[in-house]
Amino acid sequence: MSKLVGILGLGIFGSTIAKTLSEFDSDVIAVDKDPENVNRLEPFITKGVIGDVTDLALLESIGLGDCDVVVIATGTVLEASVLAVMNCKRLGIKHIIAKAKNKNYRDVLLEIGATTVILPEKETGMRVAKNILRTNIEDVVNLDEQTTIIEFYPPTKWVGKSLVELDLRKKYDINIIGLRKHKGEHLDVSFSADYIVDQDIVLVGITESDVFERYDYLNKLN
Repeated sequence: MSKLVGILGLGIFGSTIAKTLSEFDSDVIAVDKDPENVNRLEPFITKGVIGDVTDLALLESIGLGDCDVVVIATGTVLEASVLAVMNCKRLGIKHIIAKAKNKNYRDVLLEIGATTVILPEKETGMRVAKNILRTNIEDVVNLDEQTTIIEFYPPTKWVGKSLVELDLRKKYDINIIGLRKHKGEHLDVSFSADYIVDQDIVLVGITESDVFERYDYLNKLN
């Protein structure tokens, strides 16, 4: 069963979310004061409404309270974002994701009840920088604020050594949970600590710190 998602604001950020959700058959209720924005997104949304995202009566009348998640994608005017978050809270929406222009905006929105606050420019910039810095890391998936799954190629110095010999948990605070014999192959989770690292394998580990990433970005995995 697909989720019902509300999007308040259809600028680049909100539009991108709406289009992506539509690719996976999610139902989207979208609100924006600009008719052009709403009309442009019509093929990608279930219901498009031209109106003020701070108008509680409007949001209630269009069924926003039935949404599993609401994304407040306005972000540039703090007052509007605050009112939108408060309206979502009044409608009983449990998961509220809000866009913020800066750290101060983020702190305010979290304080009044937003579940998650995103700083798009900052987070995109950090992601690009980390992609540039990667030496062995192939992919990083953040499960939450503390826990990360990292997929990476073993450094040359690890080849021919066993996992127990490398002692990665102690050195880099990462636990190996699986491996792929080659990129793209299925994940093998049935391996022993005596497994000898091969040059072509891809290792998958889980960590609750940024120790491993920092060593990789500094090219100091050994």
